[in-house]
Amino acid sequence: MPLYEYELCEGDCVACGGKFTLRRPLSAKPLTNCPACRRPVRKILSNFSSPHKLKPLSITDAKKAGFTVLKRVNKGEYERQ
Repeated sequence: MPLYEYELCEGDCVACGGKFTLRRPLSAKPLTNCPACRRPVRKILSNFSSPHKLKPLSITDAKKAGFTVLKRVNKGEYERQ
């Protein structure tokens, strides 16, 4: 489930602090009110984590991960490596 960040449309609140993060399913309706103080909220854009650089998998990495690595012998024929 993705994380969504919300903030109050106006003012601050002791219960929620004015900003809060919720884990909600994609199928959930958009949140319009704070669950703690019932005041109107809006969804804010937040940062997300993504890998900076991925190295391609080697044959040994694939084998360690449990994949079967095949080598092409002839047209339509493969054998395990």
